[in-house]
Amino acid sequence: MPQFRYFAAALGLAMMAVPASAKVVATSDDGFVTKASASVSATPREAWLALIKPGAWWNDSHTWSGEAANMTLVPNAGGCFCEKIPGEGDIPLDGSSQHAIVVQAVPDKALRLRGGLGPLQAVPATGVLTITLHEIDGGTRIDWEYNVGGPMGIPIAQISKAVDGVMSQQLMGLRDHLGALDGGAEKAPDEAKVDEEGPGDFEKAFETPEEPAEEAPATDD
Repeated sequence: MPQFRYFAAALGLAMMAVPASAKVVATSDDGFVTKASASVSATPREAWLALIKPGAWWNDSHTWSGEAANMTLVPNAGGCFCEKIPGEGDIPLDGSSQHAIVVQAVPDKALRLRGGLGPLQAVPATGVLTITLHEIDGGTRIDWEYNVGGPMGIPIAQISKAVDGVMSQQLMGLRDHLGALDGGAEKAPDEAKVDEEGPGDFEKAFETPEEPAEEAPATDD
């Protein structure tokens, strides 16, 4: 299928250069973690509604059909991030591809999917993509983390940079679709700082402020 060549060409480009906004924050013998962040001039609700419609911002070059408009995402646990592959010929029969499965969806806050995106679909390795939304002055910060592990058959140093570049490109597509927040330069979160602080962004998204401790009533001595 010709469209597969588009994906291979884009993968080769990603191997040559990774956007500065992305970062491979950890690697091991059989896995890696990439992170990226973008600030957009949209509310968390607006960012969420755009996030769950990947057909409007995903890059055409990183699809199996050659058109991001064929991609859909069902934002419920067990929902499919899938793509229709239109058939060809006199009697076309449409095909399909599953990119990932939603394992948790919390509107306006976080979306987590499990699956081997892009070149990882053809190998035993899989990944967990966690996207968190944080309200900030003037808009929303979108944090994007992809944690991959398992047999890949490709050197980690090579595949991690390729996947990192592809993931960052999609986040930038979402950013451009929503509108970049002025002064909101993208950067990868500091993994060391995250480790020191304890819970990651996904867990922090659900934390509620602690109630101030009540003062004990005064007693006469």
